[in-house]
Order: sequence, then C-alpha cells, then structure tokens
Amino acid sequence: MRIHQPVVSVYTVPTDAPEADGTLAWDTTTIVIAEVTAGGTTGTGWTYGPAAVGDLLHEQLAPAVTGLDAFDIPAAHEAMCRTVRNAGRPGVASCAISAVDVALWDLKARLLELPLARLLGTVRDTVPVYGSGGFTTYHDTHLAAQLNGWVHGQSIPRVKIKIGESRGRAASRDLSRVRSARQVIGPQAELYVDANGAYTRKQAIRVGRALAEHGVGWFEEPVPSDDLTGLRLARDTLVCDVAAGEYGYDLPYFARMVVSGAVDCLQVDATRCGGLTEFLRAAALAQAHGLEISAHCAPHVHADVAAAVPNLRHIEWFHDHVRVESMFFDGALDPAGGTIRPGAGVGHGLTLRTEEVEEYRVA
Repeated sequence: MRIHQPVVSVYTVPTDAPEADGTLAWDTTTIVIAEVTAGGTTGTGWTYGPAAVGDLLHEQLAPAVTGLDAFDIPAAHEAMCRTVRNAGRPGVASCAISAVDVALWDLKARLLELPLARLLGTVRDTVPVYGSGGFTTYHDTHLAAQLNGWVHGQSIPRVKIKIGESRGRAASRDLSRVRSARQVIGPQAELYVDANGAYTRKQAIRVGRALAEHGVGWFEEPVPSDDLTGLRLARDTLVCDVAAGEYGYDLPYFARMVVSGAVDCLQVDATRCGGLTEFLRAAALAQAHGLEISAHCAPHVHADVAAAVPNLRHIEWFHDHVRVESMFFDGALDPAGGTIRPGAGVGHGLTLRTEEVEEYRVA
C-alpha cells in the first residue's frame, strides 16, 4: 500500500496560566499534526514546536515519503533523514520527522487492525507515569492544588516541579517551593525536580545536597544538558538520580550522553528524536549500558512504545501536553493510580477532533 502525500496542520493553544521553568517562559503551546494515508486508512502523528516544523514537513518530508510502502517504516524514516541532510537534522527537522514517523506507526497498526502496542510487542500491560508541572510562575496555592490533584486526587505516587527560577538566581525560593511540595504530597510520594539547565556546576551541587533533605530522588538537568562533564559531576556527587536527554534529536546525541556516564536515567522524547523508530533505538542503546529510560512529555505519543520497552522507568504526565492532547483527541488515557493502559483501540487509539479544534488552527 503506497503512502499518499501527508497532510500537515498547525495549531496554537493558549496555556491555562502563565508557565515558566528555570530558563524559559511561555503562554502558548503549538502542536504540529501529520496525517498519513494509505489504503483508505489514515494514521496520525504529532510533535510540539514552532510552526516552521509544519513548513519543513510539507515542503521536504511529504515528497520524500509519498509513494513509499506504508509497511516499510524504516525505509520512510531513512528517506526523511537523507532529505534533511543540508537543512540539518537536529531541531525543527527532527521534530518534523518525528511527527511523520509516529503517524506511520499509527497507520501501519490501523491497516493491520491492531493496537499499536500489540504491533510493537509489549513487556507490560500498564505504564507508570509521574505528574509534571509545578511551573516557577505558579503561586503557592496553585502549586499545592496541582500537586494535590495528582497525589491525592488521582493517586499518582510521583510528581515533579520546576526549579532554577530566573536562571538559578532564586535558589532560596527554589528550596522553599520544594519544602512546600513535600508538605503537600506527604512523605510517601516520590518528589522530582527539574532545573532545565539553570544552575552552574557548583551551584547544582549545593542545591542538590539541600534537595536530599526533602527526599528528592530525581534531579533533571541540574546543569545544561550539553555540559556532560557537569552532569557527570552531579551524578557522581549527589545521592539523587541525575536525568537528561530530552534535547536528543538523533542517536549520536544519546550515544555521547550514555558513554560519558552523565545520567542515571536517560530521557528520550519521540516527538523530537525521530519518532518511535528512533525512540526504540535509543532505548536499546541505554539498555546496553545498563540504564533505564524515561519518556519526556507528549504522554499519548509514548504510551504504546513505553509498553514495549523493557528498561522503561516511566512517562512524564506533563500538564501542558496532557491538556492539549485531551482537547485535541478522543481516546485520552486515564492516569489514576499512577499508570496508564494503552491498547484500547486500533493504532494508538486516538482520533483527532478536527472540527472542535479548528479555532486554534494557524496553518
């Protein structure tokens, strides 16, 4: 069955409150959706990024995959990677590849009338998630309400908040928010933090040692993710696990991070790294080096592939993307109890609500 020209659409959705982390602030989220058709069936994939992702997808990737066999996903993936050689693989191009690759996997499963999890083959029926948000722009009441909703409302036993406010210049407030978070969630729930690369090396060590007093077990990007030496220093010095990898746009990036010993858990984002095809390769690379992986953001993209990965730790149930995906798709999953269960329908089980979300369309 031959692939028809993929269709791309771009939507921008305002956040439900101002959002920021240690190094960036935003008030909208843009989702780029690819629809790929073959044999009268359509698969859907998506990524998060600027509208330019949609332009590159339409102009360069769509012609590269049109006419290829829908079942030969590796061939389509390779064709896309070759096409963007001169444009550069990391960044916008890799996000565009990711959206098409996810759509191709969804299409193949639908053509075979299988849940995507069954097509990939699973090692678990349910996938652990952690609640993620806690933006630095949240006041204490807002933060407490969000954490309460996850831990006491939905019984999610692990949560993450943002620290590193103002590029690391508000460490005292960071630690105050961590203390408040621990009080809200109680002593049993796991508490994670994400600095988004805001701290210097020694500052990250000082903060990390203070975090241990509050039982923080996961310190994400304590220093910029390209500072592999700094990540390794933090990993070797602190008792909490150090995590990074969300900005991996190709397999060599993950190889450098893994071989350098920079992380205890490798983060991989299928909406950035090249889709489910490259996600599986990154997971295998991590497993070969004795590491677990964690799926970064876009939880409904990752649900099925996470069930197929033996060395998975969890999926990030990221507030911003959970909200967008629940708005845009029928079939959103329920994280109550701290896990989600993929495989309820054919493909990834989600259906785009085209008419309902038209007001957010920008391209």
